[in-house]
Amino acid sequence: MAPPEAKLVCRNIWKLFGHGAQEFLTRHGGNPSLEDIQSAGLVAAARAVDITVGEGEIFVIMGLSGSGKSTLVRCLSRLIEPTAGEILFHGENLLTASDSRMIEIRRHKMGMVFQHFALLPHMTVLSNVAFPLEVQGMGRAEREERARKMIALVGLTGREEAYPRQLSGGQQQRVGIARSLAVEPELWFLDEPFSALDPLIRREMQDEFIRLQSVLKKTIVFITHDFDEAIRLADKIAIMKDGEVVQAGTPEEIVLHPATDYVQEFTRAVPRAKVVRVRSVMKPLEGDAPQAAVSANATISEAAPLFLAGAERLRVTGTDDETVGVIDRSDVVTMMLGG
Repeated sequence: MAPPEAKLVCRNIWKLFGHGAQEFLTRHGGNPSLEDIQSAGLVAAARAVDITVGEGEIFVIMGLSGSGKSTLVRCLSRLIEPTAGEILFHGENLLTASDSRMIEIRRHKMGMVFQHFALLPHMTVLSNVAFPLEVQGMGRAEREERARKMIALVGLTGREEAYPRQLSGGQQQRVGIARSLAVEPELWFLDEPFSALDPLIRREMQDEFIRLQSVLKKTIVFITHDFDEAIRLADKIAIMKDGEVVQAGTPEEIVLHPATDYVQEFTRAVPRAKVVRVRSVMKPLEGDAPQAAVSANATISEAAPLFLAGAERLRVTGTDDETVGVIDRSDVVTMMLGG
């Protein structure tokens, strides 16, 4: 399968906080070491970051607190000005765009959801969701019609006239998601949107997010520090440390082939069966195809329950339900036991 067309390309992005950061970067040839940066009394939030986000892809940026992930996502939308680099959105370098052009792009092409819901307390659910459309200058009837559709999409039909204080945390986050979707963004930024929620609500919101993405096919940059959340949601993951992307790839690539000791430690507790896809352990079909089937894109842990009925092997199917191989019970058992 061909990789998706690039929607957002980030090249050699630097963000240094402190007096004289631009001059310091120039003096060091645009590539200072972390030791040089710290010695100069500067803080490195992003160091030579290169990432490419494909059309319709969920690209997760993750790392521990202070790794630079939230600063990076704000640089991508120019809520924070990078010190150096290029950010290409549909081939347009956002770092050379005028302020008025950036306002237009944010209003019409970008959606943003943050950890703190930032709902307007004096407005109803309907008014909160319609608010960005009002800022765009859309007429009341049209913006409320679209807002109602977004409210229905996130499962809050019937709560249009409620105020934020009358909603649970999960419901408030759904309103935040509906509001960001109201502008029908091409590019959707989510910065730890579920981290303030209780574990059960968080899982529910992850399921809701997966459902929404299956319908909307948005291009998404998602920030989290939770690796379990990342592997549930991500098509690609970038792991950051001290402002640097230390590895980027599919969840499977990162877990099975960590590039550094830091990544290996980061992923050490992740059960391989939750990450490895059936396609990675399937074998060519020889003889008759088994009746029971599993998708090549399913994880091993998703395939395992299908063997409970006594089957020794499963037919593996591709995107058009064609048979692309088989998977044996023994291979699943080995992977479930940590192989």
